[in-house]
Amino acid sequence: MRPAPAPTDHRSADGRPLPGRVTGWPGAALVAVAFCATMIGTTLPTPLYPTYAERLGFGELVTTVVFSTYAVGVVAGLLLFGHWSDQLGRRPLLLAGLVLSALSALCYLLPLSLSWIFVGRVLSGLSAGIFTGTATAAVVDLAPPGRQARASLVAALVNMVGLGSGPLLAGLLAQLAPAPTHLVFVVDLVLLAVGAVAVVAVGEPVRRSAVLHLAPRRLHVPAAARSVFVRAVIAGFAGFAVMGLFTAVSPAFLGDLLHHHSPALTGGVVAVLFAGSVLGQLVTTRVPFDRALPAGCVLLIVGMVLVGASLPTRSLPLLVVGALVAGVGQGTTFRAGLGGVAAATPEELRGTVTSTFFVALYVGISIPVIGEGALASTAGLVPAGIVFSVLVALLALVALVLLRRDARR
Repeated sequence: MRPAPAPTDHRSADGRPLPGRVTGWPGAALVAVAFCATMIGTTLPTPLYPTYAERLGFGELVTTVVFSTYAVGVVAGLLLFGHWSDQLGRRPLLLAGLVLSALSALCYLLPLSLSWIFVGRVLSGLSAGIFTGTATAAVVDLAPPGRQARASLVAALVNMVGLGSGPLLAGLLAQLAPAPTHLVFVVDLVLLAVGAVAVVAVGEPVRRSAVLHLAPRRLHVPAAARSVFVRAVIAGFAGFAVMGLFTAVSPAFLGDLLHHHSPALTGGVVAVLFAGSVLGQLVTTRVPFDRALPAGCVLLIVGMVLVGASLPTRSLPLLVVGALVAGVGQGTTFRAGLGGVAAATPEELRGTVTSTFFVALYVGISIPVIGEGALASTAGLVPAGIVFSVLVALLALVALVLLRRDARR
């Protein structure tokens, strides 16, 4: 018989949090504060890319590659460390994620160089990869019994609110405050310090395992879940590609095509996309998978038609409306896809399949954007943007056709 695991230094012998540690909804709220602070840091550089490009002399292709190194870090964090919190506890991994995020911010406070930007993006991605799973699990663990579904929604919304707040915060500070490429990362470090204090105050909801299995998590989808998984991934891939497009290339679209060079405007347009995502997740909370996913695909198609039309017409209103509609579609497909995949997967494999789902989505946030950057370098921003919009709309259409075909069966 395996001996009982020894209690961690922050838990009593019966596995309950020690007195003084915050649990329940207050504890979940504290984790949400740290989660939001970390995700803010991942999108802070978006309005600053034109400044970096001008000072260091690189173009759109390098910008998209810089952005995509973040996705590489996220995938590495998911595969290497995403399951460690189940064995080591939530708090140690959350604190590690905050440290990585702080190191990322410090890279931008060093003398400006492309090398440090790349390192900063990788560290930011690793931090996000750790937090995406660990913070979500911690919020669910700390929620009162019977409130896990609501806690999962809260975690997903906090994730998107943080991602959308980063460009808006950076854009406003870059436009209204001194030292536009430095002050924002000082503010980021302050937010991360607040997040660290919040995590330290939270009761640890997971007992440390006596036997550790820290090998990288392998990707796997059981046969019973593959049909749902494929449809959800195609739609989710398209939605995350849109997120990648706006967070990496929107400064160039706004500056070079529409002649709007305001960092605050850039941050605001990106924030509109993420606000749409939050709205999409909220309004489809109780909508079943087979209705929400098709609706999200339709919204993605409409949104990308609007975004594609905004480029040759040089229309800022069309771009903003397209961002909002595509954001609602992204949030709807993401929420429906994640819920559908989780429901179709046996409980003992749910963590592995969910990680596989996120890995596929973060591939979607990087590779298509690099392709757009390469095409923009040779053919120009307008043709590249139109091609990208058409391809994303086609992906959403493929998912929609598969869903309709299965419905008829």
